Amino acid sequence: MFNDKLKEECGVFGVYNLEGKDVSPTIYYGLLALQHRGQESCGIAVSDTFSNSYNINSVKDMGLVNNVFNKENLSSLKGNIGVGHVRYSTTGASVRENAQPLVLNYMKGTLALSHNGNLINLEELSHELKKSGSIFYTNIDSEVIASCIAKERVLSSSIEEAVCKTMKKIEGAYSIVVMSPRKLIGLRDPYGFKPLCIGKKDNSYIFSSESSALDNIGAEFIRDVEPGEVVTISSKGIESNKENMIDKNLQGRCVFEYIYFSRVDSFIDGVSVYDARVKSGEYLAKQSFVDADIVTGVPDSGNAAAIGYAKESGIPYRVVFVKNNYIGRTFIKPDPNERTSAVQMKLNVLKNIVKDKRIVLVDDSIVRGTTSNQIISMLKDAGAREVHMRISSPPFLYPCYFGIDVPSRKELIASSHTKEEIRKIIGADSLDYLNTDNLSHLVNDLGICKGCFTGDYPIKNIKGKQKKLVR
Repeated sequence: MFNDKLKEECGVFGVYNLEGKDVSPTIYYGLLALQHRGQESCGIAVSDTFSNSYNINSVKDMGLVNNVFNKENLSSLKGNIGVGHVRYSTTGASVRENAQPLVLNYMKGTLALSHNGNLINLEELSHELKKSGSIFYTNIDSEVIASCIAKERVLSSSIEEAVCKTMKKIEGAYSIVVMSPRKLIGLRDPYGFKPLCIGKKDNSYIFSSESSALDNIGAEFIRDVEPGEVVTISSKGIESNKENMIDKNLQGRCVFEYIYFSRVDSFIDGVSVYDARVKSGEYLAKQSFVDADIVTGVPDSGNAAAIGYAKESGIPYRVVFVKNNYIGRTFIKPDPNERTSAVQMKLNVLKNIVKDKRIVLVDDSIVRGTTSNQIISMLKDAGAREVHMRISSPPFLYPCYFGIDVPSRKELIASSHTKEEIRKIIGADSLDYLNTDNLSHLVNDLGICKGCFTGDYPIKNIKGKQKKLVR
């Protein structure tokens, strides 16, 4: 939402209707529900399993879902199987050519692919494919994955076999939906970095980055795709391949899916995002209580944690910010002065609520510290007597290699400043972060990645592989 926030990942969505009905309207509404995961570009690709043409039709462009799609171009997307994508770029430029889904024509036919994540062996794979004659039209890792699948398909008996072979070659974070002319395949990396779930509505099976998108289209949640699993949907129903799964103790889900990225009404691997955020606030209150008059959250991702802090501390929760949802996201503004203006335009303070009050202000993270400073200044300008900042994640100290666009270490305020120095910079009367040890408790002790806080990543040789791609 703000300049000081992490930049989103991507969202993937796929539908297979067994009766032959067009799926593009369903994908459109699914992408609308996933819009928070990426606002740079979007697209839909469809095919008809009842046709012998094997053609894939697609529409994709820069912009939001409701700007790119209209009745005319949606009506042109005829087909009962399809994939969709909303994108925020972590590799590759933000240009139309890099928009997804990617559509590939090759010796065995066609395929379309939507991908959320980041490969760590991109350079190695790209070099290997180019040596064997592959030509790339984009500069994103998703095309490398698609090319790997196409190459393996030529030597395999089925598309799902080719996908399983590709999984043994690609390393990093990914949730992917692949469409062939007759099948829809969902896969998730063995560490489970990125979420992916399965739903059903009438005679349609659905893949989605988040369960909340299933709710929005009236679909039933079936289950999550397990880390390392390949799920194939065809006219025969659902089939599963688990040959690439690893020990649960080695898994490393991105904890920021629970803290910030995912919608608060989503469930990931059986854990409610809302409950995880409330718990983070409760732990903050236990470890860092401060005597105050009211608790509030920075909208929207700080609200549930603020409710948890208020619940545990006994201090009343109050809404003190009015949010204008029609102002563009501030991180896309290139000029610092524009960012400041956009933050002030997006939030307004209820002065009668904060005047002469001691406030606990809860947010999900501090990246650079600029927006925290602006928000605290707004509260104090409105008459707040004290503002105590509480953060529902540990301090950011290290880069992310798996699809979150964390700035370079020199831009991470916590990597070069003490907590007391940060407190002074943002203008808070006190500051504290959630302890790293409490993170696993938020997700019922599921395996999570804490690399951006501790420097200890689930993939142990990550630093050597990723030297050229450190942001």
